[in-house]
Amino acid sequence: MRRKIVAGNWKMNKNVIDAQQLMIQLLSYKNNNTTNCEVWIAPPSLYLMMAKDIFEKDEIGVFSQDMSEHESGAYTGELSADMLESIDATGSLIGHSERRQYHGETDSHCNRKIKLALDKGLIPVYCNGETLEQRKAGQHFEVVKNQTEVALFTLSAEEIKKVVIAYEPVWAIGTGETATPEQAQEIHAHIRSIIAAKYGQEVADEVSILYGGSVKPDNAKEIFSQPDIDGGLIGGAALKLEDFSKIIEGFNA
Repeated sequence: MRRKIVAGNWKMNKNVIDAQQLMIQLLSYKNNNTTNCEVWIAPPSLYLMMAKDIFEKDEIGVFSQDMSEHESGAYTGELSADMLESIDATGSLIGHSERRQYHGETDSHCNRKIKLALDKGLIPVYCNGETLEQRKAGQHFEVVKNQTEVALFTLSAEEIKKVVIAYEPVWAIGTGETATPEQAQEIHAHIRSIIAAKYGQEVADEVSILYGGSVKPDNAKEIFSQPDIDGGLIGGAALKLEDFSKIIEGFNA
């Protein structure tokens, strides 16, 4: 069975007091409710150690929002895989659309980061997806295929099974456009077929693929019911426990 996951990407939000309060609320919710999925958060890097202290029994996965492609050295402001391992972080987001847009991150960068993460026993959450222009040009299948092959196809079958993929339809985030559950399922199935063509269907069936579009409390159940969608990478709705918990409950029968 593929792991089912709801992951919250906090991006650059919350001061330290508000971050601590939300973590404590989330832990209380997790301990007092039956959840049918794993719950992960990716807070700002400043709060990673606090998160590990609060979630000391690993009830909730703690991820960085990015990590360096370099092992160590004179790279001011960067976080290394070794640093994340040393605080028992669960893993790292890699290749988020905002890292691509604002920091020029490429799939080759992502490939190097993914390999470093795996070497340190971290879970890489590899983000991919097409822009509005690419979607309107009918290039979405080819774009996602290219991204997947460049970032992941140097991995062994055993390694790729440890990667979580998060498909982000960049065209449906902040554009006024909306991706339907069927459109999301279509791309998720496409990604799984790309992996199957390289590694075999049995391996592809073990890879969790999350949807990184606008998952909200009112559409989570329908999105998560799609056969190739194994959860969500949640942005704004992860910043309020009321919204995030309802999305988690999208996996409840």
